[in-house]
Amino acid sequence: MTFNFSWIVTALLAPLVVTVFWTLSSTSSGFSSFPTLYNKRICLLIAHPDDEAMFFAPTVLALTKPELGNHVKILCLSTGNADGLGEVRRKELQQSAVHLGLRDESDVFVIDDPSRFPDSMTATWSANDISSLLASAFAPELASGRAARNDVAPKATIDVLLTFDEHGVSNHPNHRSLYHGAVAFLKTLMDGKSGYGCPVSLYTLTTTNIIRKYSGILDSFLTMFLGAFTTFGDSLVSAAKKPTAKNDGNASRLLYISSFHDWVQARTAMTDGHKSQMLWFRWGWITIGRYMFVNDLKKEKI
Repeated sequence: MTFNFSWIVTALLAPLVVTVFWTLSSTSSGFSSFPTLYNKRICLLIAHPDDEAMFFAPTVLALTKPELGNHVKILCLSTGNADGLGEVRRKELQQSAVHLGLRDESDVFVIDDPSRFPDSMTATWSANDISSLLASAFAPELASGRAARNDVAPKATIDVLLTFDEHGVSNHPNHRSLYHGAVAFLKTLMDGKSGYGCPVSLYTLTTTNIIRKYSGILDSFLTMFLGAFTTFGDSLVSAAKKPTAKNDGNASRLLYISSFHDWVQARTAMTDGHKSQMLWFRWGWITIGRYMFVNDLKKEKI
């Protein structure tokens, strides 16, 4: 009887504990003790309209807070035209991005080039094509060949690039391609520049196993626990450098956990912004999908 009663009490208290934790601990789209980005020019690189809301909403909502001084832009490499809704989805992405905190619809750039970047579950995009596109957009000297000299520091018009990791969260080949293209871009940017630091920090969204993927806000406990160890390690390494609360792009991980208010905002970005995509299974995703609540991004070493 005691055993059964304890399980009943646990089941009743668990939702309350989660609610209290969520409300009190994540009221600012992330924990203040974890690093974040300040005064950065940031590009979120995605494959399809709705990636920004379904996967990166906690990050976008956090980094667009006016007090951080960041300028966030989105570069989407397809219109999501697999079902012939490309133009509709382009407009939906602009609406969703502004709802998530971007300054203006003009900060959203959508590439419509199905010959190179088809919206397809079976197509892997060329890393070289993605790298060339990124160079044209953010490293004009590199794209024009003017940066070939070894004694010229690498330059870019962005400070931070955010995208999927090599597993693409959902294992979508378009998502995975972005990782390889972004890495190729930074390697090209730094080719022959061993004496200089890379002007662009690349952070990728960590892919989790399927249990964590559908555990919603509950995954924040494990993510925060793992992130605390990483942050502690970073603090030890940089202790002699008098670290401040601000991150210059050197933190090995970024962690963003949405408040209830921000989750509602992200949910609305999907339901109102991406109406054409709100099929039955996406209602489940925005309710229990971990990436609607938690984003854990790793800095890639190039």
